[in-house]
Amino acid sequence: MIYNSGKIYTGLIIFVLFITFPIWYNHLDAGTLPDPQKVENAKECVAPVAEMKATHMQLLNQWRDDVLRDGDRAFNVEADGKMYQKSLQKTCMKCHTSKKKFCDTCHEYASVTPYCWDCHVAPVEPAAKGDMN
Repeated sequence: MIYNSGKIYTGLIIFVLFITFPIWYNHLDAGTLPDPQKVENAKECVAPVAEMKATHMQLLNQWRDDVLRDGDRAFNVEADGKMYQKSLQKTCMKCHTSKKKFCDTCHEYASVTPYCWDCHVAPVEPAAKGDMN
């Protein structure tokens, strides 16, 4: 016979409810997936889209380390042999012109705050039509 079994079972039930609270509270819904602004003026990226979605932060961190520590700004893409400059503003933001419509949509969904813009100047967002300021 287990002593204090009522307290143990009650504690286990409370523990399971507490741990699973985020799942059942949202009814197994993670929310609406972000839909970042698509690039219209470019046919290719420095890496395939799926790879960029999964590992863009590692690529940007590698670029940062290469440029700041080694002075190496050239990036060779093996598939087509095209050279890209290791630059967030001159390479990435050349095609992805809106930080708000491209970067921020996914970062807000994932609740991450990248530190890119601590050093880089965010691109100026085009004014909305009818905006007087």
